[in-house]
Amino acid sequence: MQKLIRVTTVPISLGGLLQGQSKFMSQYFEVLGISSRGGDMLGNVSDKEGIKVVPVEMTRKITPFQDLKALYKLYKIFKKEKPDIVHSHTPKAGTLSMIAARLAGVPHRLHTIAGLPLLEATGAKRKLLDIVEKLTYSCATMIYPNSYGLKDIVLQNKYTKLNKLKVIGKGSSNGIDTSYFNPQKYSKENNQNLRKQLKIDESDLLFIYVGRFVKDKGMNELIHAFKKIAEQYQNVKLLLVGVHENDLDPLLKETDHEIETNPNIVSVGWQDDVRPFFAIADVLTFPSYREGFPNVVMQAGAMGLPSIVTDINGCNEIIDHSVNGIIIPPKDQKLLYDNMKLLIEDKTLLSKLSENSRSVITKRYERNFIWDELLKEYRALLQGGILNKE
Repeated sequence: MQKLIRVTTVPISLGGLLQGQSKFMSQYFEVLGISSRGGDMLGNVSDKEGIKVVPVEMTRKITPFQDLKALYKLYKIFKKEKPDIVHSHTPKAGTLSMIAARLAGVPHRLHTIAGLPLLEATGAKRKLLDIVEKLTYSCATMIYPNSYGLKDIVLQNKYTKLNKLKVIGKGSSNGIDTSYFNPQKYSKENNQNLRKQLKIDESDLLFIYVGRFVKDKGMNELIHAFKKIAEQYQNVKLLLVGVHENDLDPLLKETDHEIETNPNIVSVGWQDDVRPFFAIADVLTFPSYREGFPNVVMQAGAMGLPSIVTDINGCNEIIDHSVNGIIIPPKDQKLLYDNMKLLIEDKTLLSKLSENSRSVITKRYERNFIWDELLKEYRALLQGGILNKE
């Protein structure tokens, strides 16, 4: 059986963002997973996905000594295992594993791009990250942006050539299990009980945000827009699902203060299962500055929620404006406020967007479709050909 190695920086990506994919591929390949240990998390991925795993400690920051150590470990693993394919996800894992795989002579070196954090960097840091990005792509044999917009950005920045780029299916790294993200799994009684537990009235219109509490996700704009909304309307609340990342991309102090003190903002922290919270919400607000192909927007849509998103790659492919959500420019607090206000006041529009939301996701991004398309790509590469480009 041919050998496939999947590499991510942290195990939550290997077992969460790519949930089920390694298990599916293990029907056709001998699959080995590599990621940082993350306490017991990597072992849990092994159990759930049914694959062998090897820990290699990697960081998400620029840490030259640790990076060289991880690079050498990856090289040794690849030389020993002799995989037919190494497929990496996430920026640091991509850079290290693509260099190591090239040095080890791995024939098919694949990297999926699910977002470009460097797009918000400036000055010397941006120049350094641009160099690293080009190095990653030069060592890979194929690059898979997980959205068409991201593919365009890669070409505009001249990170690599068109013949190395391909979007799998209609976008997304892993698709979505629409049988799992299904609002029918949650009864009216379940939803009423959770709302009561969180002190959210049945009559409240509930906006929800799911993700990291960081500047790049547009949380400063969201919290300040909602502050105005809460001052103007009585039966409106904002539900926050996620945690702060103060070491990487902290929020403004006034934003943190508002989250802590505004009685209409309910923060529930990290949740392993976000479905119950989508089930009680009415609208996803996701004003991110940059994305690859956001799972959160697909998950919300599958749960029947319309979304207010920014006009960035990924978001503007999942959401069709005025069909299953609303698209606004990034970093525009006023338009975010205006459109939150619009959905509070225009119940007919909100109902229309809600009705369309799930069907758009089930038609385009069902998980099994994405897995099958990726398997076709692997087989085509191993047989010496490449499936038709877009």
